[in-house]
Amino acid sequence: MSRNIFYMTAVTQLPEGEEWIYEVKWDGYRVLALKDGDIVRLLSLKQRDLTTDFPGIVQAVRGINAETALIDGEVVAVDSKGYPSFQALQNRATSRREWQILYYTFDLLSLDGDDWTKKPLHERKTKLHEIVTGSDVRFNGDLHGKPKAIIRTIQHAGLEGIVAKQRDSLYRAGTRVTSWLKFKIDKGQEFVIGGYKPDARSFRSLLAGLLFAGKVRQGFNPTSRRRLLETMRQLLSNKCPFHNLPSSRKSHFGEGITIDEMKELCWLKPKLVAHVSFTEWTDYGLLRHATFHGLREDKDARQVIREIQP
Repeated sequence: MSRNIFYMTAVTQLPEGEEWIYEVKWDGYRVLALKDGDIVRLLSLKQRDLTTDFPGIVQAVRGINAETALIDGEVVAVDSKGYPSFQALQNRATSRREWQILYYTFDLLSLDGDDWTKKPLHERKTKLHEIVTGSDVRFNGDLHGKPKAIIRTIQHAGLEGIVAKQRDSLYRAGTRVTSWLKFKIDKGQEFVIGGYKPDARSFRSLLAGLLFAGKVRQGFNPTSRRRLLETMRQLLSNKCPFHNLPSSRKSHFGEGITIDEMKELCWLKPKLVAHVSFTEWTDYGLLRHATFHGLREDKDARQVIREIQP
């Protein structure tokens, strides 16, 4: 089902004009919802079946005004003020009760046997709003105003970013296009985990990227560190996956990896994707002050690219 997903392109400036609409970019799992009568399936970008992971979302989708439908959206964990947290979503089994798991929908691919991907976006969204109204499925509505004002509003709300979409765009599945653009307020993105530096009982840092992008040392608690180590040990490899190591580069803002240090590291098959925030890219192409926020189980490592940062 990953071929059905419409991939967005990262930009450093929002486009402006009447041909564009703007939406909140949520920090969650991109999920396709398939409804056929009372049967509902939830699928991730990696074609993983998430149906049993989110029973509340399944129940919400059952309540939409359609016999059959295929919907694109984002599963998000929000607190009582509506503020999202990717970490709370990933750790939902142990999260505090005030976190709600919601499904924010933003596109309609099919409805009652009819293909809607060839219809313009504004028509798809109008119909989507109609069929989810009255259910517990959320509709990701348009943001109104000029880009600068929208950016200020999203910054003030503490949200991740904004998505700009061409009003008349079709749903070209399986491709990364320029008719859907994502503008991030924070500096952060997904990275493939290529290895880690072990210590006596656990690990000191993750090695991010496949073109090595830096060490990730922050963002772990004892529980997440233990779980991540267990997951990584299942993917151990004798082969270094990085194409640009070893490197003797060192700087105030980031560290390379020397030939001697290569001997200490544990390499992984390039399967795991982590969401990492950071303050900036250094002149050496390394991350400064990188912080781990969780594994992106909904993302395929083959789809991860270096994104342009604002």
